[in-house]
Amino acid sequence: MLKKEIIGLMSGTSLDGLDIAHVEFISENNKVNYKLMKTSTIAYPTDLLEHLRNVNSLGIDEIQILNKKIGVFFANQINIFISQHKISKKNIDAIASHGQTILHQPENGFTLQIGCGSTIAYLTGINVINDFRSLDVIAGGQGAPLVPIGDFDLFESKANSFLNIGGFCNISFKKGNVIHAFDICPGNLPLNHYANLLGHDYDPYGSLAQKGKVNNDLLNTLNSLEFYNKKGAKSLGTEWLDKNFYTKLKKEENPENVLRTICEHISHQIIKCLNEHQINSVFATGGGVKNNFLISLIRDGYTGELVMPNEDTIDFKEAIVFAYLGYKYLTNESNTVSSVTGAERSLCTGVMHKPGY
Repeated sequence: MLKKEIIGLMSGTSLDGLDIAHVEFISENNKVNYKLMKTSTIAYPTDLLEHLRNVNSLGIDEIQILNKKIGVFFANQINIFISQHKISKKNIDAIASHGQTILHQPENGFTLQIGCGSTIAYLTGINVINDFRSLDVIAGGQGAPLVPIGDFDLFESKANSFLNIGGFCNISFKKGNVIHAFDICPGNLPLNHYANLLGHDYDPYGSLAQKGKVNNDLLNTLNSLEFYNKKGAKSLGTEWLDKNFYTKLKKEENPENVLRTICEHISHQIIKCLNEHQINSVFATGGGVKNNFLISLIRDGYTGELVMPNEDTIDFKEAIVFAYLGYKYLTNESNTVSSVTGAERSLCTGVMHKPGY
């Protein structure tokens, strides 16, 4: 029997905060089980949030400073988390940090997640594993999605496919014994953007979108975007949103109408994907699952079973899975799936940072 305790960190593109999950993994008889010990979500401070929202306007020096500041923020929150829950640092084998994505251009051979690993390691006194995406991109992959290996290793008993509605929406499923996964469409990122224009951090339960009217011309334009014709491994980033998505939304001036149209677009793309791949049961997680209006649109058009897990799994599944990627790194096992990312082969990715004392 092998047991390891990992603290998983997840901060998604929707910028809704830092998720922390303390997870215990036990491997026995070639099966890994997990126990979710403690969790927490912490909102970004206003100054860091503003820098992240405007990261495209920052120079190289400013990005390096932000990388350090995010690392300090992560480390401080981990130390508070450990103190509050009376966790012994000597029992923690590693911190596995996704980092905050600020650039994702696999077509150009790079991806960048900030939140300095050396800073986190030094300030917490715990080994840190981060930069899980770069090696996959170097090997010709998309560097995403990385969650599917955790979906099937940890949650396969729940459903036969997995839908995450985060900053972007992604799906993972099996055909035979081969895992397939890819980004479907934008998710909370543009919804939060337009909710911000109405004075909200996000659209609570989809109530703002529900007040709006569908702009059918805009909806048809969004559904005709070239990305939706691509097959196989594919991923989205904020650069794609800026270039291909937000520019189209200027056709509609009313933010509530835009929110309604985006919800219709997201539900259309998700339903289309589920039906096209003959998926009859899907396990749905991510912040978007709490958008009741969006979920009602999906239910209206999807004839299969939409499985809704408990609150902790909805909120912390990705932090749990990144803890699992850290576990796989420590056991020297592949933590990516080449059929998912499009890389030349499955890899054991990540970079270890030690506290130095």
